Amino acid sequence: MTPLTVKNISELNSLELLANQVVEGFITGMHKSPFHGFSVEFAEHRLYNKGESTRHIDWKLYAKTKKLFVKRYEEETNLRCHLIVDNSASMHYPIVKNPSLDNLTKIGFSAIASAALMELLKRQRDAVGLSIYSDRNEYYAPAKGSDRHRRMLLSYLENLLQQQSKSSTETYAVLHEIAEKLHRRSLIFLFTDMFQTTKNENELFEALRHLKYNKHEVVLFHTYDGKLELDFDFENSPKKFVDVETGEEINLYASSVKKQYKIEVEKYFNDLKMKCMQYKIDYVAVDIKKGFHQILISYLISRKRFL
Repeated sequence: MTPLTVKNISELNSLELLANQVVEGFITGMHKSPFHGFSVEFAEHRLYNKGESTRHIDWKLYAKTKKLFVKRYEEETNLRCHLIVDNSASMHYPIVKNPSLDNLTKIGFSAIASAALMELLKRQRDAVGLSIYSDRNEYYAPAKGSDRHRRMLLSYLENLLQQQSKSSTETYAVLHEIAEKLHRRSLIFLFTDMFQTTKNENELFEALRHLKYNKHEVVLFHTYDGKLELDFDFENSPKKFVDVETGEEINLYASSVKKQYKIEVEKYFNDLKMKCMQYKIDYVAVDIKKGFHQILISYLISRKRFL
């Protein structure tokens, strides 16, 4: 069987199929995990509330589960979710010759993870919106629950798998713009590698705090390649390292800086986590080589707390 790669998925115009594959694998695993209490397997139902009409109770489901669930309808929406994806040049790292589910760039991982979240949101009859940014706001769509809207968002996410970006990152400026557009309380997921052109960390966190305005819940998915960007695991030969956003270059042996580099990066990660705790933002460090489980679990936990 031909491996399911991002390239042939894009050619088939079926990011939706790929998202379905990720979600189905996740749900299968959920049945064997301590998180089985989350109601992903009853995606088109909601719990019956005592005193309401029994007309729409799913008795076949009751026979299997011994729990009362009511069939849900298209117009029912319990939650509004907004996905924000950083599309700057650094998110298109590392260079991947044969992309697959376990071999992706950061932007490829973020696009597929977003599509998988949209699939779960569809099954829960929730509304979803999308923002894509780099040094400017490249795309914005408010949260809606229709299938037509969802397919439009999938199309934009699919474009991210095909394009390259040479833009720098202005997360702090763009987040202020997005925050001004989100008027109704939402669950917000932000995918970014946290590489910024600004040196002022306070500006970034002021923007994140702005996102929490109107009682929004914010989850920061800090995406990175653990092998290369955290462990600095490169061959011990002279290499030229180039900042893809600023163009700065440096020549060195990886082994000569690896130990100190890792200390500094781990400190940076920990400082980000502590700062997010201070601002009551959920911080999730996401190694793109470790799959999508961590993303979908974070969604379920956040959704349960949000509702």
